[in-house]
Amino acid sequence: MMMEIKDDVEDGKHKGIREPLIGENNNQLLHETKDHNHHPWMLYFITFIAVCGSFEFGVCVGYSSPTQDAIRKDLNLSLAEYSLFGSILTFGAMIGAITSGPIADFVGRKRAMRVSSAFCIAGWLVIYFSKGPVPLDIGRLATGYGMGVFSFVVPVFIAEIAPKERRGVLTTLNQFMIVIGGSASFILGTVLSWRALSIIGLIPTAVLLFGLFFIPESPRWLARRGRTKDFMATLQILRGKDADISQEAAEIQDYITSLELLAKPKMLDLFERRYLRSLTIGVGLMVCQQFGGINGVGFYASSVFDQAGFPSATGTILFAILQIVVTGVGVALVDKAGRKPLLLVSGSGLVTGSIFTAVAFYLKAHDVCAGAVPALALAGLLVYIGSFAIGMGAVPWVVMSEIFPVNIKGQAGSIATLVNWFGAWLCSYTFNFLMSWSSYGTFILYAAINALAILFIVVAVPETKGKSLEQLQAAINA
Repeated sequence: MMMEIKDDVEDGKHKGIREPLIGENNNQLLHETKDHNHHPWMLYFITFIAVCGSFEFGVCVGYSSPTQDAIRKDLNLSLAEYSLFGSILTFGAMIGAITSGPIADFVGRKRAMRVSSAFCIAGWLVIYFSKGPVPLDIGRLATGYGMGVFSFVVPVFIAEIAPKERRGVLTTLNQFMIVIGGSASFILGTVLSWRALSIIGLIPTAVLLFGLFFIPESPRWLARRGRTKDFMATLQILRGKDADISQEAAEIQDYITSLELLAKPKMLDLFERRYLRSLTIGVGLMVCQQFGGINGVGFYASSVFDQAGFPSATGTILFAILQIVVTGVGVALVDKAGRKPLLLVSGSGLVTGSIFTAVAFYLKAHDVCAGAVPALALAGLLVYIGSFAIGMGAVPWVVMSEIFPVNIKGQAGSIATLVNWFGAWLCSYTFNFLMSWSSYGTFILYAAINALAILFIVVAVPETKGKSLEQLQAAINA
């Protein structure tokens, strides 16, 4: 068996890896149907603990918006000083993105989440005790680093523990909890002091750190480290004590064995033909997600509503509520409709919403049908955020967690996550400059970028629903 796998790998054919894709006999299908009728509570408990990191991510992002006036007043900060405090979070996240993959590969997914939690806890405490801009920025940088690690390791961990028919919905909970965390931070920030809100930020990390004592490590990481006994025990816990895990375990181990026969990839090896397609898909989806304007629109939604003549408080509340509801709908649909259809619907809606908003600002700029501008802008922005929430918000993270083989997941995932955070910073940084240049031109630009994103999804992105990680990765990287 080992010689056959080795020969296939050396010949570049990967026969042993692709074999599961050829077909499945009726007995296997019957076995899968029986085992997948129920899933042990432990799987959902583990997912809940992991997405506490996603909730923390949202709290970190949402913290600076409701606290701006109070922090500036209490610490006598200039607008420039507070702007640095707000934006330095993204730089911390970039550093976290660069290091998240190697950390998760070296010490494991659980320990990586512990490292991330430690940075978030330290950051919140520094913010709480801050009496000037320097410690405030240091604390914000630390929470940004933790957030950057969470953004990679949480979806990867969930994808590696989930059965293939539940992987999409469980991984999508990552984005859902980010949205919930951001909304909670915004709402609580209106009734709590900024120091009290920083203490609230400790709660999700405390739950995560406590919960990590009761959940197992990723079975695929254990298998890659050669800890076969732990790997089998963990997989049995995840699938249920009476489940037959022999076929899934054999598939995982055979695939990892075949990968280990290849030379350990260096960073430049990721751009070789063998891995280039998965890297292109992962990075490309992050570009599609961020460069279509979401962080500019999201960060400055109230300002956009004001410019369009619609009450910003009402518009922002509708914006936040719709995002939560539609993200929940996306969670329910991702394993039924599939990843690619949701991305295409999402991209089409982003183009439509951008065009509506562009038309609203064009009418305002040329003083035509001025009475219709607020309603048209509201419709455009709600279509935009609803469309983002249904697919483009969560699905790129789902696909990223699925497509990279375990031997390059850390390095390739770090690159994709870094691109995501760079795009988030660039979009939020340039938004006000673009709006000063041309408000309707800004949304025409976003419409064009989202149209290109649709083209990329049609041409390059495969459907990943219903396949095991090993089947999927072998097909993409064959």
